[in-house]
Amino acid sequence: MQPFDLFVKSGLHFADATQALEHIGQEMLARGVVNAGYPAALLAREAQFPTGIALDKHAVAIPHCGAEHACRPALYLIRPAQPVPFQQADDEGSLAVSLIIALIVTDPQQQLVLLRTLFGQLQDPDFLDALLAAPDEALGELFRQRLFSQPASPASSHQQQQGVPS
Repeated sequence: MQPFDLFVKSGLHFADATQALEHIGQEMLARGVVNAGYPAALLAREAQFPTGIALDKHAVAIPHCGAEHACRPALYLIRPAQPVPFQQADDEGSLAVSLIIALIVTDPQQQLVLLRTLFGQLQDPDFLDALLAAPDEALGELFRQRLFSQPASPASSHQQQQGVPS
């Protein structure tokens, strides 16, 4: 798997998924991770293909859009102060999402690999519990170690973590 920048924020308040997605779009644009079309593309994709996923004890959202909007690969992990309502991916209902993981990829094949890896790890309720309970300063490292410590290509040893100030 190719290297990804990892951005992490905790304790943000969002009234709904749209507000969370607008934040992601503007934050990633300000960081130079995406091009100017990304914020609108992220909102449009979420409207057409919701990303809320119900897991054993919690729900997560994994918003993403086309690789043509990315300047460099990144993940933006957000642990909001309170769960955020997102539409469920596979039905009409809404979910209270406790963790948002925005994927920004430059290679569509990498998106599939990354989604599979994420889904595999998030199926472990202990991992998700650990992410939700981790101190702010440890959240990104815990996520990075677990996600990228699995046997993968040599590129996985070159992961970067860039904290985003709260």
